[in-house]
Amino acid sequence: MDNKIKDAKINYLLRQGDNALILSQQLSQLCGKGPALEEDMALTNVALDLLGQTRMWYAYAAELEGLGRSEDDLAFLRDARQMRCCLLVEQPNGNYADTMMRQFFFDTWHYFFLKALVSSSDPRVAEIAEKSLKEVTYHLRRSGDLVVRLGDGSVESHAKAQAAADALWMYSGEMFIYDAVDTAMVELGVAPVADSLRADFLEHVAEIFAEATLNMPAADAWMQRGGKKGVHSERLGFILAEMQFLQRAYPGAQW
Repeated sequence: MDNKIKDAKINYLLRQGDNALILSQQLSQLCGKGPALEEDMALTNVALDLLGQTRMWYAYAAELEGLGRSEDDLAFLRDARQMRCCLLVEQPNGNYADTMMRQFFFDTWHYFFLKALVSSSDPRVAEIAEKSLKEVTYHLRRSGDLVVRLGDGSVESHAKAQAAADALWMYSGEMFIYDAVDTAMVELGVAPVADSLRADFLEHVAEIFAEATLNMPAADAWMQRGGKKGVHSERLGFILAEMQFLQRAYPGAQW
């Protein structure tokens, strides 16, 4: 494999792993803080699903890299500038409407993304996508249902859901803004094109928002970007500080 293509694929795999890892960490912080016992368990289960997906993406990236790094190395020994997650997943948990709107936007993209990746020209990527899609199908159904319940609920829950949608919308488009890495993967047949994913995303969000009686922000609104290239909000530094503390303080520590 050409070194340039190899580096692009490793970068691409790390992006997927980083997205899942950081969102998993965010949800893990809510363990024991859910609004109801069932929701508390559901949040934790989603976090565990994402962590399992992280391991698959990291394992493949580490194998291609060939530097002897492990999944733990990729998770715990990279700084914020080396992370390639999208900005959406590092946004604060906030109130429950914030948490679920962030989850819904991510789940909607994630579902259509993995559904397309099942047909990837890379058998390993297709295998990871197929395994992950079963879990993410549930994630999307759950988060969409909760957005409807919040939006079409009380006056207060509706207001909070609308505020969350308006605040987080600017982070929902980064996944569809392709750069040289994404383009290289599309040309190889590894990754899907952005336009079809964006269309499916907008259609599903519009459907759920209509049921939730929420106003959908403009599809052509300006979008934040930078996460794919390691340019993050200060929030990511705090997330990593908590997540990586044990490994940083006691290098090589194991359970």
